[in-house]
Amino acid sequence: MTESDLPVLIERPDRWVSGVIFGSPHSGCIYPDWFLEGTRLPPETLRSSEDAFVDRLIAGAPGQGAVTIRAQVPRAIVDLNRAPDEIDPLVVRGVPRHPLNQRTLAGLGVIPRVVSQGRAILERPIERAEAERRINAYWRPYHRALTGLIAEARSRFGQAILIDVHSMPHDALAHLHGPRPDMVLGNRHGISAAARISDAIVAAVEAEGWRIRRNSPFAGAYICSAYGRPCQNVHVVQLEIDRSLYMDEKAIAPHAGFDGFAARFGSVIRKLAMLEAEGPTEAGIAAQ
Repeated sequence: MTESDLPVLIERPDRWVSGVIFGSPHSGCIYPDWFLEGTRLPPETLRSSEDAFVDRLIAGAPGQGAVTIRAQVPRAIVDLNRAPDEIDPLVVRGVPRHPLNQRTLAGLGVIPRVVSQGRAILERPIERAEAERRINAYWRPYHRALTGLIAEARSRFGQAILIDVHSMPHDALAHLHGPRPDMVLGNRHGISAAARISDAIVAAVEAEGWRIRRNSPFAGAYICSAYGRPCQNVHVVQLEIDRSLYMDEKAIAPHAGFDGFAARFGSVIRKLAMLEAEGPTEAGIAAQ
């Protein structure tokens, strides 16, 4: 497979209702031959880092009046929810050992060092030119497209609401006391989205009978921090879903409850697709 096999996929509704975008930057599962030849891990192990099937969970959003943006490039190749300068010197040769954040130190920079359970992806570090090639080929096109959608939403509706959908291993919350949440909403502790937006998402999830927790242990990563600007009416929320609700985590396959979960999650999408639809309209913006 080549670079052309890994496009950014954008699907639009017949009528965009209110500037809501559903994103899935981690559900990509197309592994080019050149990458598989350079890794020590089999595909089934590499796939443990995917937000597998999240793209299918949000696929109905255009039918409800929202836009979707999905990546096909796997997270093991380049992580679209990291800054382009979050480069791990243990992965890329010739990179200065500048102060690293905790994600990069853990091997989860823009070019990941490990997949789940700390399993190393590469036999040896890659050259800096290869890291830059991946960023230019995959990371920048995704973020150009996302930036364009957010700008378009603001122009047409006076607002943009990005719901960035991810998945978390069931055991990721094993350390919590009491009932585990089914989902975790991250808004950078209120920095990336207004309270009314986060509250509406929580209400929609809870209306389906799921438990949801805010900002712990996932407060939102690069996409939330880079794009969330509530003061400019750009709201970004990261929504993590417990994988065990819809898939067999070991087999990386939908389980018998997938369709039922997807239908219920579709009800959440339907409500969120028209978030603040009573707000500024295209005609109202044009008249200002």
